[in-house]
Amino acid sequence: MNTAALTETAAARKVVFHRVAENLYRLETSRAYYALVKRGDKQFRRSLRTKERKLAERRLKEYRSEVGNLRITEDPFLSFADIAKRGMAVTSPTLKASSALRRAQCIKQLLPSFAGLAIRNIQRQHRERWLTERGPTLAAMSMHREPELRRGVFGYAEKLGLMLKHPAEDLERRRVVQAPMQIPTRDQFKQFVATIRASDGRADRIRRSQPGADLVERLAFSGCRLSEATSIRWRDGDFVETTVTADEEGTQNHEQRTIPMTSALTGLLVRLSDERQPLPGDFISQIDRTKECLQTACRRLAFPQFADQDFRHCFATTCSEAGLDRPTVSRWLGHKDGGALAMRG
Repeated sequence: MNTAALTETAAARKVVFHRVAENLYRLETSRAYYALVKRGDKQFRRSLRTKERKLAERRLKEYRSEVGNLRITEDPFLSFADIAKRGMAVTSPTLKASSALRRAQCIKQLLPSFAGLAIRNIQRQHRERWLTERGPTLAAMSMHREPELRRGVFGYAEKLGLMLKHPAEDLERRRVVQAPMQIPTRDQFKQFVATIRASDGRADRIRRSQPGADLVERLAFSGCRLSEATSIRWRDGDFVETTVTADEEGTQNHEQRTIPMTSALTGLLVRLSDERQPLPGDFISQIDRTKECLQTACRRLAFPQFADQDFRHCFATTCSEAGLDRPTVSRWLGHKDGGALAMRG
């Protein structure tokens, strides 16, 4: 191809915009409308995705508003990591310690996918990189949590005026399949607790296994979540009113709630009080996790792998079998849906 032909081809490919109104331009080839807005010494251009003049004018007005909210400072060059950490500093005081820790860990996992990128420059291809690099290693629930947190970081940057309308999260997500509920039968529960208490038969192991068995019983007798059960102190129990108050620090909604003290729970607490002679400020639970003792007992008994949540369901089943209505059971469990979640059990 000769020089004249090359010049002609380049000219044919040249993108030509025609100004039709203030900030409004039309592409010569496709006749589509574009916005070109100046703020300070910066220019912002966006396709208005239409060939209709009236619709283009409405979208231009919205775009002007978005650009008008931007802060023209060095802040737009802050990285995704900078904004995520700043957002965490603002929101952490409103979260439970466990929720704040989980969110911080999630952010740490997100950062490599956006390393070195200014928050305003993140595009769909960067989010797709996260999907291809992180996706194969993630559980389905994490595939939901990380984009949700990323949306929060973008939304925070938008509120600060550091970026235009943040990119939508339209990537395909893996379906979260709820694991089938496993509820120990009464016989299984008795065998379970006895196996934890017996441990491997050695005196020192038996002594160390008792707090685990006590905690499993408290979960089944109270319907507490693990975080609630391990945050309750002796002063929170009222043996006259036969209630226990779960502290707001341990509850899911950061609100205190009153748990009925069943006869089984009362008997357990009386025995533990007689054995330990605790102070009012002491925690009832001497441990904060059940994972190890549950795994060991399940393996020895050849039971399904039960988790602490399954013993909470055990409490709900016992209440239902005793004739209590679902809204009452739901309230005792700390649900706020009037029984809808319990109905699924």
